[in-house]
Formats: sequence, structure tokens, C-alpha cells
Amino acid sequence: MKILITGDLGYIGSVLVPMLLKMEHTVSGFDTGYFSECILEKPNDNYKSVRKDIRNIVLSDVEGFDVVIHLAGLSNDPLGEFDPALTEDINFKGTLKLAQFAKQMGVSRFIYSSSQSMYGISSTDNELDEDDSEKNPVTAYAKTKWEAECRLNDLAGEKFTVTSFRPSTVFGASPRLRCDIVFNNLVACAYTTGKIEILSDGTPWRPVVHVQDVCSAFVAGLDAPPELISGRAFNVGIPNGNFTVRDLAEAAQRSVPGCELVFLNEHSDPRTYKVSFNRILNELKEYYHPKWDLDMGGKELVAFFDQINFKEEDFRGRTCNRLKQLEYLRRTHQLTSEIKWI
Repeated sequence: MKILITGDLGYIGSVLVPMLLKMEHTVSGFDTGYFSECILEKPNDNYKSVRKDIRNIVLSDVEGFDVVIHLAGLSNDPLGEFDPALTEDINFKGTLKLAQFAKQMGVSRFIYSSSQSMYGISSTDNELDEDDSEKNPVTAYAKTKWEAECRLNDLAGEKFTVTSFRPSTVFGASPRLRCDIVFNNLVACAYTTGKIEILSDGTPWRPVVHVQDVCSAFVAGLDAPPELISGRAFNVGIPNGNFTVRDLAEAAQRSVPGCELVFLNEHSDPRTYKVSFNRILNELKEYYHPKWDLDMGGKELVAFFDQINFKEEDFRGRTCNRLKQLEYLRRTHQLTSEIKWI
């Protein structure tokens, strides 16, 4: 297949591209390049990648592709609050324009990287499913992801398969690693400082999933028949994929023997939720085969850190923290106030 990946120079894209190339797909990338230099290890760059803002996409950019996998966007709640109006322009309007152009140019599949943040702060102990559970997006990022999903489904048709995958919070090694997401943050903190401090009591619940398994879900979106996936959303995770913050912290501690783990109990974290993965694990079981658990991921991260001589300045600096990178690019006058390149 000829596949266009937006956001190919990001945390997930830098893992997905080599996976698809190994499967002998023809891959092209489309990325504005905010995080292109946030590299800890040389990524696979043996493919065509266009540096361009998703807001400036034109019809010819999607010409000749069979599939678009759309990863690009301001990619979590803190980045979304960086400027809510820009988040709307990039995550919602940019997504819709891309999908409309893809449909117009004869692309047959549009695979959207959505988010579980649209569930918001859950008021139930039940696991949240894709369709029946209440959507309560409370941040600009979450709102744009939910709005985009709804409008994308309106575009789905016999010749245009649209699928939304909602990953749990992602963890695991990548050439463009992020340390501003929970399990990566915990392991990196343990590795570089010998200590993990949890501000809460560790009881809130979080679903997490390895970056390789997220990429496997996108591959399932390439292979599964349209009648199984078109116009539908899938929570992406693993069996028993909901963990307390304490579970995550203890797994991080196991990955770095001898590190100290402290629960400070300084504040109560209202963000607690569990997600159901029954749909993807049952309905896509012929196509989606997750392989990674927390302990495997922790060992992988530590081996990666050993290999690249990872330091505390890497953990805390802009290379691994997306908001810090955007702030740096604006502070050094490389980006305008609308985060467009100067």
C-alpha cells in the first residue's frame, strides 16, 4: 500500500514508519517539524518526508495514496492548553480538511489517531466503552478529538473507510521519546535521579499501552475489512490494561532496582478512569495482537537509556518534553505566535 503518515516525525510516528517499511509498504511522511530535532537515537529516515504545516495542506499533498494515517496534532492536554484557538485550528479544522481532501482524491482509508481524553473525569467505576459511555471532554485537546471523530464519521462511505483509534496513555522507547507522559516519566525519573515521588496517594486509575501495540492497532486498521471498522472507534489497550498510579510507579521501581518510591499524599487527583478494551480485543482479534506489558516496557526503556547514555538533563529538558520544545521555538523567534515557522 501507499501510505501517508502525518506526524511521522513525532513519538509514535518514529516507531510506526519503520514498522510499515519493514512490512514493505510505501510510506511518505507529512510533518511541520516542531519536534524533528528532538532525537535521542537516529531514526529510520529512508523514506520521503515533507515538511509542511497541516493547516497548509492542499489537494496534491494526498494525491496517489491508498491510506492516510493521521497522527499529527498538538498531542496532549498541556499542549492543547498552550493555545486553545490554535488547538482548534490544528486538531479539528486541520484534521477535517485533510480527510475531505483525502476522500476527494480517492484515498480508500483514513485512520485517525484519536484519544481517550474525551471521556474526561469519570464519575463511574465501570470501564468506559466506545459508544455508550458518556463523553465529557474538559480540555481543548479532548474537545477537538471528540469533535473531529464525529465529523470524520460523517465522511465515511462505501469508498471511504474511516476508523478512529483511541490509544491509552502511551509508553515505550522511541527515537523521539517523550518523558511528559506518565510511565515514561516515572521510569526516566527513577533512572536519572534514583527516586520517584508521587504527589497523590497512588489510587487514581490510568489505562496505558506500549507504543509498539499502538502501531499494531494502526496496522489492524489497514488490514481489517471495512465492515468491521468503518465509522467506528476502538479503545486501544491490552487485556487488564487499567492500572492505578501506584501500579505504574511500582512497575517503574521494578525496572530500576534500588530506586526510592515515595507517595507524598499532597493532593487528591480527580483524574481517574478505567477503559474497556473488549471491542478491539474481541472484534479485531484476527488483526490486533498486543504483546507488551509494563515490566517488558520498563526493561526496554532502561536498556534504551543505557544505550544512549540518558541523563537527567535529557529527562527534564526540551528534547523529551513537547511543551518545553514549543516554548523554546517561540522564545527563540523560530515560530510566530500562531506557532507557524518564521
